[in-house]
Amino acid sequence: MAGRDTARTMLAASGLTVLGAIAPFLLGAQAVLIQRDLGFGPARLGLAVSVFFATAALATILGVGALLRLGPRLGLVLAGTLVALGHAVIGLLAQSWWALVAAMAVLGLANAACQGNANAAVATALPSHRRGLGFGIKQSAVPAAIMFGGLAVPTTTVLFGWRSTFLIVGAVGLFVILVGLLRPPPPAAVSAPVADQEPPDRAPRGPLLLCGVAITFASASANFLGAYLASWAHGVGLNVEQAGLLLAVGSGSSVLMRILLGHRADHRYGANLPIVAGMILTGALCLALIGALPHVWAVVVFGFLAFAIGWSWPGLFLFAVARVGRDSPTQASSVIQAGAFVGGALGPALFGLVVSAVGFEISWYVASFAFLVAAALVLAARRGFRLDLRNRPPAQPFGYGGGHDAPRFTTDPPL
Repeated sequence: MAGRDTARTMLAASGLTVLGAIAPFLLGAQAVLIQRDLGFGPARLGLAVSVFFATAALATILGVGALLRLGPRLGLVLAGTLVALGHAVIGLLAQSWWALVAAMAVLGLANAACQGNANAAVATALPSHRRGLGFGIKQSAVPAAIMFGGLAVPTTTVLFGWRSTFLIVGAVGLFVILVGLLRPPPPAAVSAPVADQEPPDRAPRGPLLLCGVAITFASASANFLGAYLASWAHGVGLNVEQAGLLLAVGSGSSVLMRILLGHRADHRYGANLPIVAGMILTGALCLALIGALPHVWAVVVFGFLAFAIGWSWPGLFLFAVARVGRDSPTQASSVIQAGAFVGGALGPALFGLVVSAVGFEISWYVASFAFLVAAALVLAARRGFRLDLRNRPPAQPFGYGGGHDAPRFTTDPPL
């Protein structure tokens, strides 16, 4: 029964993450058609995607405490309501870029609610030896959302038009509302007297903020890849359906890699952040080669590798930070989630302006440089976390530094 509950929690968190994250990727995969019908260019496309992530970032930073107080039942109802509302506006009412932006703002709130509920479930409801896999499966939902966005083009979009894809996702939001309403309320918790409660032991602020800034840079580049690769591929010779399939195949490979990385992390004592940095560096190389070689074969090969390796680190990153979050893994992971949203907000807008000003080739180089900055910050954060473990050991012995049978290092009990 415990194993079944663990699997159910993982799948529910993954599905909720797909539902929250899919909107900008539906927009990116169908950008050629939506831009033609609503009459806007690449810069405004980037701004619409940025509004989505900026709203999600603000909601995550300001609302994480409120979401935790709502609990999983009301949190699901809130998430489903926002998902259904935002997608219905795009599918039924949007006739201009401004209406699209307003709907994307609502969907940004929906994404924050979906991701917050999913992160809390993985960080607290799963047993510790399954959280790496849990975060891997949960974060595999983001490339799955890109994959579904890419598959929508040669299927639903061709048959029923681009608006139908948003209406389908909105209908799934109604299902989430129903699940939340039917979910039994949690049992009343018995709280200890205030005088007996000790303040929670939290992760060190400096390294945690470095991780937040790192994922801001990395997410900016990664979301540029997800939002613009289809347009770039179309420009170098692929048709709309082929570009959508490239997104789908690349995203599918990222799904598998994220799950594999999470599984391996559960069998290792730490040493996760160096792997994250290495994968980000691989992404930097792939983006630079996409810009340097504007040919169909190069876009297909390096676009695929950019997804498969260069954007398979988010689940491992979240797990690594939640693992050193001590008594507050949800709050620690919310810093990473907020940084990812900020990067998603800044990346498409800034890169959209760069594309409009100097073209796609230079934009790929700029995105590659942002990946390089992110990798350097991750390694600096790792050093800070390790120093903090030595100087401020947690109450229970904590293994870190790698190793499979036993950790390379273990903290001493605090004095």
